[in-house]
Amino acid sequence: MTFLNKLDGQLWQDCDDIYLTHQQMCLELQDKHQVNVNLLLLATWLDKQSHFLSLQQWQTLQQDTFNWESRVLLPYRKLRRLSKSCLAADEYQQMLDVELMLERKSQKLILHSLNKLWWQGEIRNLTSYLSLFNLSDKDYAVLAS
Repeated sequence: MTFLNKLDGQLWQDCDDIYLTHQQMCLELQDKHQVNVNLLLLATWLDKQSHFLSLQQWQTLQQDTFNWESRVLLPYRKLRRLSKSCLAADEYQQMLDVELMLERKSQKLILHSLNKLWWQGEIRNLTSYLSLFNLSDKDYAVLAS
């Protein structure tokens, strides 16, 4: 076990690149299975770095993130989606911008939690994270590419 090196915001820039490549699949996992896209991207990124977290660590990250997002981000996302038909395009874009700001806040909270962890995993992060939702990484192997 080694202490997790301090990670910085660069990892989120790398995750944004992964997201742009797999946006449709990420949003489908979010909408159909309540997968947290930030954690999904983090799992993919960590796999590419060969740093593995345990299933228990993924459960903790998922729960901590959900606790914050269920109070702030998820209600706002629901409001934005419900408001889409009632808003002008520029107003809707403003709502999207606020949601992105909330996503960035979530990323900071994840990064803060992640920087407190030790590497304890023995299997791929994508495998561990998706298993929390009873999903197989084999069905989403394209994310690992």
